[in-house]
Amino acid sequence: MDKSKNYVYDIGLEKILSKIFGRNDANKLVYGVLVAGLLIILLTSSSILNLQLAANAGLTPLMDGIWNLPVCNVFEPRSDFCEIEGDIRVEGKSASIHFTSSTNESWRIKPYARKGDNGAMKDITELSIKSFLENDKQASAPDCNINHNTPAIIFSTGGYAGNQFHAFTEILLPLYLTSHHFHQEVQFLVTNSQPYWLKKYEPIIKQLSRYPIIDIDKEVDIHCYQKVTVGLKHHKDLGIDLTKSPKGYSMVDFAEFLRMSYSLERSSAIKMDKDFLNKNEKKKPRLLILSRKRTRRFINEDEIVTMAKDLGYEVVVAEPGVTITSSNFAHIVNSCDVMVAVHGAGCTNLLFLPSNAILIQVFPLGPLEEFGKHIYGDPAEAMNLRYLEYKITVEESSLVEQYPADHAIFRDPRSFSEKGWSAVKSAYLDQQNVKLDIGRFKKTLLEALELLHH
Repeated sequence: MDKSKNYVYDIGLEKILSKIFGRNDANKLVYGVLVAGLLIILLTSSSILNLQLAANAGLTPLMDGIWNLPVCNVFEPRSDFCEIEGDIRVEGKSASIHFTSSTNESWRIKPYARKGDNGAMKDITELSIKSFLENDKQASAPDCNINHNTPAIIFSTGGYAGNQFHAFTEILLPLYLTSHHFHQEVQFLVTNSQPYWLKKYEPIIKQLSRYPIIDIDKEVDIHCYQKVTVGLKHHKDLGIDLTKSPKGYSMVDFAEFLRMSYSLERSSAIKMDKDFLNKNEKKKPRLLILSRKRTRRFINEDEIVTMAKDLGYEVVVAEPGVTITSSNFAHIVNSCDVMVAVHGAGCTNLLFLPSNAILIQVFPLGPLEEFGKHIYGDPAEAMNLRYLEYKITVEESSLVEQYPADHAIFRDPRSFSEKGWSAVKSAYLDQQNVKLDIGRFKKTLLEALELLHH
C-alpha cells in the first residue's frame, strides 16, 4: 500500500476538523476523542472486573450500579464478623443464625479473634449464618420463642482465653470495640462458655452489658433480635488501630474504661521532686515486682527488693492469680508507679497502671525483643505509659547451668525462630529463670526514677 495514501487517510479526520474548528482546536478535539475512547475501554474492562470481584466477595446486584453488601466481613486478618439487621433468629442448639434478606447468603463463622491459628480455632464452635426471604412460607427458619428489643453480640470464650494476654487480646478488647458504643444496651450470647472465665472478668462484662449472658450452646429456645453482630472486631495484639476505631476509641480510652470497671482510684502516677534522692520523703514511688513461681522467675528476688528499697522505692512483690482475685490484683497494680515483669502474660497487667507509670519489661535470653516490644511495649506507650527494657546477659540466665557455652541456644537464637514458636517457647520460656545483675539493673531503676521526675 502507498504510504503517502495511508498517511493522508490517517490525518483525514484532523484535516476535516481543522477546516471546521481551526487547526489548534482540531488537534485538541482529536486528542480528546482518543482519551475518551481509552476511558471507555478502561471503564468497560473495570466494570467486568468489578463484577467478578463483587461476586467473589459475596455482593449481589439490587439494580444497575447498586450493590447489596454482604452481612459478613471475612477479609480481616484476625477475625471474621457479621453485622446483621432485620428479622434474626438464633437457634443455639444447632449453632445456626437465620435472617431475612432479599438475596441468598450463607456463611460459616467461628466467633473468636485468632483466625489462622489452628491450635486456638480447632475447638471453636462454627456458626451457620443463612438468609431466608421474608415472605417465603417454605423457609426453613424456625419460629421465635423469645423476642428481644436489644441488639445482641455473639462470641466465643474458648481458644486461649485462659491466658490473660489472650483473654484481653482476643476477647475483652475486641468486645469493647464491638460493644461499647451501645452503652450497655446490648446482650451477649456466648458459645464455648467457661463459667469461671465469665466470673473472673465480670467487672468488665457488666460495664459493657446490663443484660444476662446467654449460653447459646445450651439453649433450646429460639431467640429473636432485630440487630446481631456475630464475632468480634479485632485490630491488633493488645491494641487499637485508630483508623478502624468506632467513635475514635483509643488505648487511653480503654485504660480509663478498665479503671471504671474495677473502680481503680489512681489515674496518674506519682510525680517526683527533682531532689527526691536527697530528701527523706514520706511519699515514695511504689515499685511492683511481678513474681513468678515456675518458669522465668527472679532467682535473686530478695536482692532486687533490697536494692530497690535502698534507692527509695516502696516495694511490692505479688504474683497474679495465686492468692488474690484478678480484681484485687488490678488494684495492687494501679497503686504502683513502676512495674517490673519478665516477658510473659503477666505483662498484660500494664493495663491497670495509672497514666505516666512505667513498665520495665525484662527479656530473658532468646529472640524475644521485637515480639515483646510489639505486644507489650507498644500498647504501654499507646496508653501514655513510659516503657523501659532490660535485656539480660548470658551470665544472668539459668540456661548457663544447663548448656555448654558453645551451644546454639547462646550462639544462634534465630535458629530456634526458624523452627517456629514452639521451639522458641520450649527453649527460652519454659525452662529459663533469671538472676539479675544487681549493679546493671540498678541503672534501669534509677532511669525509672528520673522519668517520674518529668
